[in-house]
Amino acid sequence: MAARAGRGEAASGKEKRAGCPGASAHVTGKMAVFPWHSRSRNYKAEFASCRLEAVPLEFGDYHPLKPITVTESKTKKVSRKGSSSSTSSSSSSSVVDPLSSVLDGTDPLSMFAASADPAATDSSRKRRDRDENAIVGSDFEPWASKRGEILARYTTTEKLSINLFMGSEKGKAGTATSAMSEKVRTRLEELDDFEEGSQKELLNLTQQDYVNRIEELNQSLKDAWASDQKVKALKIVIQCSKLLSDTSVIQFYPSKFVLITDILDTFGKLVYERIFSMCVDNHSVLPDHFSPENVNDTAKETCLNWFFKIASIRELIPRFYVEASILKCNKFLSKTGISECLPRLTCMIRGIGDPLVSVYARAYLCRVGMEVAPHLKESLNKNFFDFLLTFKQIHGDTVQNQLVLQGVELPSYLPLYSPAMDWIFQCISYHAPEALLTEMMERCKKLGNNALLLNSVMSAFRAEFIATRSMDFIGMIKECDESGFPKHLLFHSLGLNLALADPPEGDRLQILNEAWKVITKLKNPQDYVNCAEVWVEYTCKHFTKREVNTVLADVIKHMTPDRAFEDSYPQLQSIIKKVIAHFHDFSVLFSVEKFLPFLDMFQKESVRVEVCKCIMEVFIKHQQEPTKDPVILNALLHVCKTMHDSVNALTLEDEKRMLAYLINGFIKMVSFGRDFEQQLSFYVEARSMFCNLEPVLVQLIHSVNRLAMETRKVMKGNHSRKTAAFVRACVAYCFITIPSLVGIFTRLNLYLHSGQVALANQCLSQADAFFKAAISLIPEVPKMINIDGKMRPSESFLLEFLCNFFSTLLIVPDHPEHGVLFLVRELLNVIQDYTWEESSDDKIRIYTCVLHLLSAMSQETYLYHIDKGTSSLGPSYMCQNKNSLSRFLSPILLLLN
Repeated sequence: MAARAGRGEAASGKEKRAGCPGASAHVTGKMAVFPWHSRSRNYKAEFASCRLEAVPLEFGDYHPLKPITVTESKTKKVSRKGSSSSTSSSSSSSVVDPLSSVLDGTDPLSMFAASADPAATDSSRKRRDRDENAIVGSDFEPWASKRGEILARYTTTEKLSINLFMGSEKGKAGTATSAMSEKVRTRLEELDDFEEGSQKELLNLTQQDYVNRIEELNQSLKDAWASDQKVKALKIVIQCSKLLSDTSVIQFYPSKFVLITDILDTFGKLVYERIFSMCVDNHSVLPDHFSPENVNDTAKETCLNWFFKIASIRELIPRFYVEASILKCNKFLSKTGISECLPRLTCMIRGIGDPLVSVYARAYLCRVGMEVAPHLKESLNKNFFDFLLTFKQIHGDTVQNQLVLQGVELPSYLPLYSPAMDWIFQCISYHAPEALLTEMMERCKKLGNNALLLNSVMSAFRAEFIATRSMDFIGMIKECDESGFPKHLLFHSLGLNLALADPPEGDRLQILNEAWKVITKLKNPQDYVNCAEVWVEYTCKHFTKREVNTVLADVIKHMTPDRAFEDSYPQLQSIIKKVIAHFHDFSVLFSVEKFLPFLDMFQKESVRVEVCKCIMEVFIKHQQEPTKDPVILNALLHVCKTMHDSVNALTLEDEKRMLAYLINGFIKMVSFGRDFEQQLSFYVEARSMFCNLEPVLVQLIHSVNRLAMETRKVMKGNHSRKTAAFVRACVAYCFITIPSLVGIFTRLNLYLHSGQVALANQCLSQADAFFKAAISLIPEVPKMINIDGKMRPSESFLLEFLCNFFSTLLIVPDHPEHGVLFLVRELLNVIQDYTWEESSDDKIRIYTCVLHLLSAMSQETYLYHIDKGTSSLGPSYMCQNKNSLSRFLSPILLLLN
């Protein structure tokens, strides 16, 4: 091949370029380039003149980071009108706030605080501090977080029944002119009428129908209240409260409790807001932390009226629940109202015979008590100890007969108590001293058949309290009766605590052995995997890969028969997440023998992909150094291949983007050091594996280009025969891969980038091929392109690309067989044939860039060049200043017409 003409030396003879001084007009194809004399440029002198002038600075005592010292001076000031303000003259070198001196020492906020009553400020501060201490903190799990779990867990397929209130017009009998006694009599008659049968029983309801009816009652309550039918609202609440005495479908009772207490909460809130609004008039507003002395007589009378109405309810259960729902209203009557009512309501529960109904009533009282008076722990403790006294009723003959009638086994019955008991224990143990917790645990020990109590203790008490006494709890679990409450549930609760707090170091292995002896004997795969899921975290946290491998092998052994793993994907996913959360060193993780066989249990594609995504997210987050470990590479290639193969025509773009991000993160972390051939082989293999994700192919092209430049850096620009062949292989890789991409601007930019890399590595014919491919692709650029789901005009992107392209063409040597500036001429012909928007000036901007290029080419010394593949000055100076040349557009149009 003939030698190419260099661009850095003066042109002469036939090779003199258009645009150089003295050149004659030259016409090629459709584009005419006229003779134009550009001024000579001395780039070094221009750069020197553009630099900021260096001004010497004598710092002395000044330094920008040194603290400022302000000198305050006070002198006598005499006004022009004769009035004088005499102050002592003094100066101080102490540091003062310059903003304070503007105020002359008078801070408006400080003056306002000083003018306030000190006694009132002190008392309000004490009251606020007391209230803040009484408020339940964020470490207390609210009831709302338990609500959804209870509704999802306690369901039934049996038919349910409900009593609906049939509306009566008697509630509208009272008029504005009626006497108060008539109103009271009328309302009492309405309540009697309700209790005597003004209701309709709906039978054979499904669970969803039942829930819908309860929601209708809740809405009816709000509508009745909004229409000022307070008695009707009270009737609805009484009717709903009565439903809590019905245990005919006992498995559904916890969910029924949640639904009914939602209505009670709504009623209590409406009553409280009603009375609170009566305390507000035009002259005063009741503060948030008010005392009964701030409440007017009308509000107090209304509040008493509500309590009297509730006291007239004949049945115990509705009377208890309705009064408990408005417990907060006692604040309007007396300071000690709540503290007096809580013990009385606690004693009322003793009259409820059914232990299940009784324990949920206690749970509701604890719930209301924690909301309105969390500091009154004595009453809550009394409620708890009352419960312990009646706990033996659970195993009594009455309950056993009821279970026989409903066909419910004891192991299915006892878990119905868990939500209520867990809540009671949580309320009692919140910020409780160690001595009280110890006393409660000792009392539970003394009760027979105490597995249910033990489970609630471990669910509600602080994890640190449980963890430090782990061996004591294991001993108690061993003594429990297996028939009533399964031991695996107790070990499940214990494992949850040990995941949050560490047991004594000397007990850790014994704890694991004792727990796993019970867990591994479980025959039911669901029970087994629920326990294993919890204890895997404990094992990963405190032991090595050997113990983790043993646990994973045991899980595989239990879950493989009869494909039991298909019903336990959520638990198995949780196990994987906990393992990879504790093993950030993937060389250790993949050396766990049973880890990859464990992954094979995820045979449902969607689940398998989610697991693979979790693994890659942890790898990208925690892998600090590039790796070439064959174990890691083979395993993660398999994981990435699984994610890639899940892509199909229905896969969303966001999902594709996420998968590509994870795979690219893996590719970036693979490095074979100076073994460049092995690195290229890896990229070739990756291209064949991830061909359906365009962002991955783009990343591979960039990685191969970077590999070629690293080779050039190692050889310092002087390639040997071996490295030259290797660089050409890298260039060929890119040239083959780019056409498979869909995005047209992605292809254009990669052609340009790869051509620059080829040019830097003296692969001149390959560089020409890249640039020709880019030129041939320009006519295919559409007018509109899709960007983030929206159609955008493409001309601005094309303009940016062409400016970069022209900047590159400055240093591309001419081909000996195709004449001078053959690439520039081909590109100009394509630009001229391209259909541009008539209202756009992008075509003029492009021709301005052409003038920049031709002007730079006419210089004796180029602004930048490649010396053995290294540019001396960097990116194009001409394209950066194209906007500032807009004033030359008119002569350019005349020139290029």
